[in-house]
Amino acid sequence: MEKINQTIKRLAGNEDFQKRYALMRDKIMKSPEINAFLSEHRDEVNDGMVERSMGKLLEYTDQSKECNRCPSLGGCINYMQGYHPKLVIGRNAIDIHYDRCPRKVMEDEKRKNEKLIKSMYFPKDILQVSFSDFDLKADNPGRYTALEKAGDFIAAYQSGEKVKGLYLFGEFGVGKSFLLGAIANELAAKKISSMIVFVPELLREMKNSIADSTLNGKIETIKKQPILMLDDIGAETMSSWVRDEVLGPILQYRMSENLPTFFTSNFDFKGLEHHLTYSQRGEEEKMKARRIMERIRFLAEPIMLDGENRRK
Repeated sequence: MEKINQTIKRLAGNEDFQKRYALMRDKIMKSPEINAFLSEHRDEVNDGMVERSMGKLLEYTDQSKECNRCPSLGGCINYMQGYHPKLVIGRNAIDIHYDRCPRKVMEDEKRKNEKLIKSMYFPKDILQVSFSDFDLKADNPGRYTALEKAGDFIAAYQSGEKVKGLYLFGEFGVGKSFLLGAIANELAAKKISSMIVFVPELLREMKNSIADSTLNGKIETIKKQPILMLDDIGAETMSSWVRDEVLGPILQYRMSENLPTFFTSNFDFKGLEHHLTYSQRGEEEKMKARRIMERIRFLAEPIMLDGENRRK
């Protein structure tokens, strides 16, 4: 078998190879990026190093830098998708070091942030929204108030400090759950974790958890979240057990530990209290409902969200 150095010597004597090599070298040496690098390192680089490094220089010139030739991360043209080359000096030659490109950095950051948002039964698409996506209209002042209060919370929040959450109430489809998703994303950008829970499905699962003895563990996990968001409270069919053995302990713990809690509901406070008062059996338990409402009032500030139904 022919050794590699013999192959190179043989090719070097080939006229066609010499022409192609000359064209390649000319292309490399005319590259503004290569010239800028050689100028910056003129005290370290000599002609011999340049000649020995032609393969690396060609690899560098053929690739995109700072995403300038790639339409998207998925459409990256580089040898390593999401990484762009940087020329460095090493071992008496010019070499290449690969760093994450700007789009790769953004994508990695996004994935990190997504891991900070835990969700149970919450629509995944709403977890992608931001404050800038929230629809504001001049004739809906509640929307401005809600967005302003959400921004104030994010600016003021520090672990262990008492900061009230929000109780967002209004008709179907006005953007209550949407705003929760935006708040969760803004918090994630600050490396603050949160959990969003769709209450009707959660309570159904809690009932099923009695049989497999996982109920207490699930309640413990939910009640200790740094920031908890309970979406659509009041939409579930209320039972005394759900109210007193699930919802009550979660809210009591969060109230005593000053853990911020957000809620969305179709009911205002008065309507939710009425909903909590009557069990599935039609029993009227005003005092127990008031206890739950006392905790909700302590944890969250009520804000009415109005507007048109965006689900239509």
